[in-house]
Amino acid sequence: MGPSFLKFPTLLILLLQSVLCFAQSPYGNDVFRHEIKSVEFYKVDKQAAAFPVISLNSDDKVTLGFDDLSGGSRNFYYTLEHCDANWNSSRLSPAEYLQTFMDDRLFNYTYSSGTYQKYTHYELTLPNQNIALKIAGNYVLKIYEDGDQKKMILTRRLYVLNSRVAAGGTIVPPNNVTTRRTNQKLNFTVDYAGINVQNPNRDIRVLVMQNTRPETGKMNTLPTYIRGTQLVYNDVNINEFAGGNEFRHFDTRTLKLNSERVGRIYRDTANTVMLLGDPSRNLPNYTLLYDNDGKYYVINQDGRDSRTDADYAHVYFNVGTNKPETEGTPYIIGQFNDFKINEASRMQFDSRGRFYTDLLLKQGVYDYMYVWVNNATKQPDYFALEGNYFETENEYQLLVYARPAGARWEELVGYSLLRTVRP
Repeated sequence: MGPSFLKFPTLLILLLQSVLCFAQSPYGNDVFRHEIKSVEFYKVDKQAAAFPVISLNSDDKVTLGFDDLSGGSRNFYYTLEHCDANWNSSRLSPAEYLQTFMDDRLFNYTYSSGTYQKYTHYELTLPNQNIALKIAGNYVLKIYEDGDQKKMILTRRLYVLNSRVAAGGTIVPPNNVTTRRTNQKLNFTVDYAGINVQNPNRDIRVLVMQNTRPETGKMNTLPTYIRGTQLVYNDVNINEFAGGNEFRHFDTRTLKLNSERVGRIYRDTANTVMLLGDPSRNLPNYTLLYDNDGKYYVINQDGRDSRTDADYAHVYFNVGTNKPETEGTPYIIGQFNDFKINEASRMQFDSRGRFYTDLLLKQGVYDYMYVWVNNATKQPDYFALEGNYFETENEYQLLVYARPAGARWEELVGYSLLRTVRP
């Protein structure tokens, strides 16, 4: 009953994978095994999908949860590694940034209950009595099998804050007339009076991210000017982001009835969800739509514990592009797949003139968007199918990094969250 797909030669698929995949490394948000699904990593005292930033030497904690669809239990281990602001290894000994053990086994797992798709749910809370942190900064959490880091399962980025500077800013229209209707510009200041740095131009860097997406982030290495202990970043040519559009969404919190974007639900030996067709949204004017800024939430309204009784479904997407398949291909991205443009997120052309794909997703609420990739340039176009508007509501994260005097590492010393005002 599912849509038919064109079959691509193996060589072409391998070529596309090599060109389009974001580089997977031990220092990004990556999943290395196809049977690992529904990875969530968030601050415990916030709602799920909250940005994983915690304060050093506080009661703050983060939770990692994920499912293993291969069933049974496996020997998963975990560790943390300190990184610089660009997510390169700080090359420190674990004894320099960990108070306790270097690694630990992941013992907390539960089998699914009452679901068509059987899985094992794993969960981890950090810091804990076996793994605790000494210094602030960027950390990559590594999950691997049999105590062997060559058998990497997944990685997540953790931000540990030692708040010693004040950062704040505003979101304004760009000075450039040609981008005033599409882009958003950030002007901000950092007051470093609380830290001792020898050269603020050299020792302080500020990363600006839109909706927690590091692949589109902008690193500020030099302020526009210095006013006392304030670093001012307001040059007309920096920190300008495309506004984009509000994310599309669908809701599978229950598989007993159709929600707003669900066309049909089939339940037999597996769950199948057919979403309504998506049109291109590259229109002249902005349309208000409430979204979750790309996030997703695992929720099952029909059960008691979404971690283990939420089921999986094959969710079918289809989009009309007004573009021939000879020019390019759309990809579907969101936090649920770490915004990865790769073979797993690639859509295929159907004989009825639309692009289709199906993804195996756990019950919940999902934000997503379509990215058009041109066959000739291999470059992603985030706005060809979604549009680009200054009015779009977005979140911006400001992360301030400093290198302590005489230290061999960078610390996260400031964090601020900015939001655009809904129109």
